[in-house]
Amino acid sequence: MSDDAAPWLIVGLGNPGPEYAGNRHNIGFMVADLLAERIGGKFKAHKARAQVVEGRMGPPGPANRRVVLAKPMTYMNLSGGPVTALRDFYKVPLERIVAVHDELDIDYPTLRLKLGGGDNGHNGLKSMTKSMGPDYHRVRCGIGRPPGRMQVADFVLKDFSSTERKELEWFVDRAADAVECLISEGLERAQSAYNS
Repeated sequence: MSDDAAPWLIVGLGNPGPEYAGNRHNIGFMVADLLAERIGGKFKAHKARAQVVEGRMGPPGPANRRVVLAKPMTYMNLSGGPVTALRDFYKVPLERIVAVHDELDIDYPTLRLKLGGGDNGHNGLKSMTKSMGPDYHRVRCGIGRPPGRMQVADFVLKDFSSTERKELEWFVDRAADAVECLISEGLERAQSAYNS
């Protein structure tokens, strides 16, 4: 299979289970859910310990891409296993893998896209990088830093505040747009349109 025929693998990072659904750490799942809705698919269980939706994304014509949307079902710090298994199953080159995740060092609700780099203490990225190396795309959804002395772990596992929730739908929508732009128009175009 030529690289051109290979699909893109878009991984929303989060923790499975209803108790985590509204957490800051689960913004990747929220974006994946919206993208699945946009392509008219429903998540189904995959043997790689993930839920996946296959479909097409982007405008009609050459920029229309085959995509696999995935939500690892292993908990954040073990995300690398399912992502690597999906990469192998769908024969996806590393540069066609996109991780959508929360980012502490970026203010809420700010987006940044990049290719490669460190994990910045993010356990989902740490696990993916350990499994595959760092050279995949990231759509980084800023959640800001915890207030006062709150521990990072407590902060990311809390739901968005009522003030944040006013902008959450817009933010998730914008992140989904950024993913679509990255896939159909490339990283530079997506960065100039969405990096704020």
